[in-house]
Amino acid sequence: MNFELKTLSLAAACRYKCDLLVVLIAEGFAAEPDELSSLVARALKERDLEAKPGKLLQLYAPAGVAARRVVLAGCGDGSPKAVRQAVQALGPALKTPGARRVALVLPTQVLAKAVRAAVCAVADASYVYTTTKSKAEPRALERVTIGVTDATAVREDFAAAQGLVAGIEFAREWANRPANHATPTLLGNAAKALAKLPGIQCTVHGPAEVAKLGMGAFLAVAQGSEQPLRFIELRYNGAAKAQAPVVLVGKGITFDTGGISLKPAGEMDEMKFDMGGAASVLGVFRALAELKPALNVVGLIPACENMPDGRAVKPGDVVTSMSGQTIEILNTDAEGRLVLCDALTYAARFEPAAVIDVATLTGACVIALGGLRSGLFATDDALAAQLQEAGEVALDPCWRMPLDDDYAESLKSNFADVGNVGGRPAGSITAAKFLQRFVGDMPWAHLDIAGTAWKGGAAKGATGRPVGLLVQYLLGRAASATKKPAVRGR
Repeated sequence: MNFELKTLSLAAACRYKCDLLVVLIAEGFAAEPDELSSLVARALKERDLEAKPGKLLQLYAPAGVAARRVVLAGCGDGSPKAVRQAVQALGPALKTPGARRVALVLPTQVLAKAVRAAVCAVADASYVYTTTKSKAEPRALERVTIGVTDATAVREDFAAAQGLVAGIEFAREWANRPANHATPTLLGNAAKALAKLPGIQCTVHGPAEVAKLGMGAFLAVAQGSEQPLRFIELRYNGAAKAQAPVVLVGKGITFDTGGISLKPAGEMDEMKFDMGGAASVLGVFRALAELKPALNVVGLIPACENMPDGRAVKPGDVVTSMSGQTIEILNTDAEGRLVLCDALTYAARFEPAAVIDVATLTGACVIALGGLRSGLFATDDALAAQLQEAGEVALDPCWRMPLDDDYAESLKSNFADVGNVGGRPAGSITAAKFLQRFVGDMPWAHLDIAGTAWKGGAAKGATGRPVGLLVQYLLGRAASATKKPAVRGR
């Protein structure tokens, strides 16, 4: 699917040839002397159309309009959120086989960020997974024209949206793949494929190299699987070498049975999504290749399966992490923090400006925040504020959770330096406190995306979150770095 940006008034839209013309109608619509404006004004007057987001009026071959099908869609105040809601309501229309060329006309004086929201919403609403279907019908959309009052004024946000769509769809693709089509090895191959794009480098470490690094916690999780682990290291170099990178760490459990602490059978198939953090890191790098921001980024993905083989780690086993800290594995289903802790220790060698780990970590976070906001934990107030702001701008919100030291009390162990679980109360927080032990004085944030990385039920599938949040954060950081670059070392 290709996007193009055009300066397109309603009068010009009347003459624009396409299969489907969508006109977003904001509150306070002012009619102009053209056929579309007359249609809209009449529909509003007769109350056949409301400007409320999600309200639609479909027309077929209206007089004076070149498009065969027309949809008038309310978009409220024209804000990015309202525009996204309006476009999402178009879902079935955007998936119609006959809708190959679509024009989407935004209201006059629309915010630049609303253009970004519109592009991302079109991609989201028209997305189709096809990889493992023998008779799949691919996305019908071939070209989408975004019509605005002044294309020049919003071109930067339009370009950002295109890069973001590439990243989100890459993340969705890999998160949606069944576990036998997204093994650690295949995930490593996907990362290597990204290294063919400008500015990206990739190294994939195997079991022997991970053992040499002393990543005992990561190795323990992987030892019950026949699939060999992979430790993926991606680099995007968009700035001078002296500039300290941002390190993104993505949990890459390509399938999670729970190990010896076996999960219930119901909905266990959704544990293929347990590499949503890894998929989002891959998606961010796909977007970076398109957007080319002036900053350095490192991506670390510890990828493996968590299986209940005869060699699998057992509850009560004690392992030694890369940091030297010993861990009593009280529950083998709390494996994500075990692979992440070694990756976080490894991250320190880059002397990062910030470290952000992304993980489908705890069911407790789903209970706390549902599927709307990702959980945010951070040791650095400035970093937390930047991530929260980025999430709001990207319509990919998060919510900061506490990290009081008292929460770590439940992680104490009689047989190791720390236990890997702390009981049911405040489970998402104790998981974050466990990770915090391995970050030292690095500015660190943890995004628990267990509630936001995928949807269940009839809409089952990966969302691509939080690629939008992370890309927005990185773009903001790149803009700031051009004014005052961060330098390695303290």
